[in-house]
Amino acid sequence: MLLMTAISLGPSPARRDALAHRIRLLVAATITYNVIEAIGAITAGTLASSTALIGFGLDSVIEVSSAAAVAWQFSAREHAVREAREKTTLRIIALSFFALAAYVAVDAIRALTGTGEAERSIPGIVLAALSLAVMPFLSAAQRRAGRELGSASAVADSKQTLLCTYLSVVLLVGLVLNATLGWSWADPIAALVIAAVATKEGRDTWQGNGCCAPSAVAAPTIEAEAGGACGCRRGCDCCN
Repeated sequence: MLLMTAISLGPSPARRDALAHRIRLLVAATITYNVIEAIGAITAGTLASSTALIGFGLDSVIEVSSAAAVAWQFSAREHAVREAREKTTLRIIALSFFALAAYVAVDAIRALTGTGEAERSIPGIVLAALSLAVMPFLSAAQRRAGRELGSASAVADSKQTLLCTYLSVVLLVGLVLNATLGWSWADPIAALVIAAVATKEGRDTWQGNGCCAPSAVAAPTIEAEAGGACGCRRGCDCCN
């Protein structure tokens, strides 16, 4: 098999700076939206005794902490400093996932055992539908920038934002079933699904399965070149 000649991988310094600036803007938008979402969801969840709604609100709080960690990483103007902060940022994001999963699972089990029963929540339904419309766009934009930059933390944070989309779907189904059919058990079941997804994402982030940063210079084979312009292994989220 023929060997490919050495090629330069990854964006230029000017492009890296532009991508870093874009990520900072997206992170700021994510933090702003999630602060509003957290206040609304936790308030509505408390009034309706909804485990899923409160868990959704806490996910927003955790998303803020995750995005804040990325904001801290990308507050550095030098690319080398941002890379040095990558592992710490990934650890913070992973722990955020685990914290969410633990709380939601415990509270869902409490609800299923009859300690509490969720009431109908129209504001919760509206909030879940709104998040379903907003979060996919923020996630996709940050994921694209993170993949091009080769930033595992930016991609991981976009997955945290994408998880909010999944949670919106699960939450919306649970709240609608409870509101229309009176199935109060649908709420904690939805919360357990949220906990399971959060656990998986936390494990993947802790193990560093989010992204493979491109090397500055490489001399790959044709097989390596098939991984894509980012120069990472098959299966990495940066290339998928």
